[in-house]
Amino acid sequence: MRNFKKQEKVVDQKAIEAVERFEVYLEVERNASDYTIKNYLKDIKMFSEYLENEDFGSILEYKVKNVPRYYLAYLVSENYSKTSINRMISSLRSMYRYFLEKGLVKENPFKAVETPKADKTLPKFLYPKEIEHMFNVIESKTALGLRDLVILELLYGSGLRVSELCALKEENLDFSNKIVKVFGKGHKERLVPMSTKAISALKEYLYLARPELLLKNEINNPKSLLLNHHGGELTPRGVRVILDNIILKTSENFHVSPHMLRHSFATHLLDGGADLRSVQEMLGHVNLSTTQIYTHVSKEQIKRAYMESHPRQVGGINSENKK
Repeated sequence: MRNFKKQEKVVDQKAIEAVERFEVYLEVERNASDYTIKNYLKDIKMFSEYLENEDFGSILEYKVKNVPRYYLAYLVSENYSKTSINRMISSLRSMYRYFLEKGLVKENPFKAVETPKADKTLPKFLYPKEIEHMFNVIESKTALGLRDLVILELLYGSGLRVSELCALKEENLDFSNKIVKVFGKGHKERLVPMSTKAISALKEYLYLARPELLLKNEINNPKSLLLNHHGGELTPRGVRVILDNIILKTSENFHVSPHMLRHSFATHLLDGGADLRSVQEMLGHVNLSTTQIYTHVSKEQIKRAYMESHPRQVGGINSENKK
């Protein structure tokens, strides 16, 4: 009995070392973002805890068969969304693919696991008037107001991800060519246009607001472009709080996320006649199919405008003519 427990600990240690190797692979070879790596490790930890709780063994050696199917059934029973389940299974499938390549396992147990088809949902976006209302409530005469204006200009005006926004440095800005250098998913570099209004807001922030915010930080001199109210580096969580506060000032009752502004950026570009490939480049999408979802959003917008405005649908003008 004592020997079995000792052997079990050895297996667990091997599993821990295997996951650590996978983490290094994601960071060095896959060049994955910190956010992506964090999600992978969270999914792996959850699966490892499931194996331990059910006494099914470790991630490198199962004691029973059909563990992937049991785990899938467990996730469904816990009412995880289809999107979350797909992500969790995908993380484990990638991990075991790596383990198989390195000879740590004999097969990928999640290779043939069929995940539930995710419901197709169109990305949420804001209408131009709603975004304009957000711009109008920002107090641009204060240091924090100027910073908030820059945040809105870059999230909506250039379609940046919130992680990309927070990682920006002053050296990434090219005012003469009206572009910003962004490091997206997998640290891939891309150049994104900046609007004239964004450049104007950035210059005012850099010359007036940022130095004022820096004075509040006596410990260090952060290199990041955007600072919080203490003069430290602004985080994605901080950006979300700022957007919530802006919405409160508008007296609107909806929630706005940084990604909604990115969705709005893409949708409004396509509505304005921009070609799909250009929007793909600006968003930093690897596959065109990812960008194509915004064409569906635009089609829905057209249908809604027709249903709400055309006399044959509304019946108002038609009804009056019949009288």
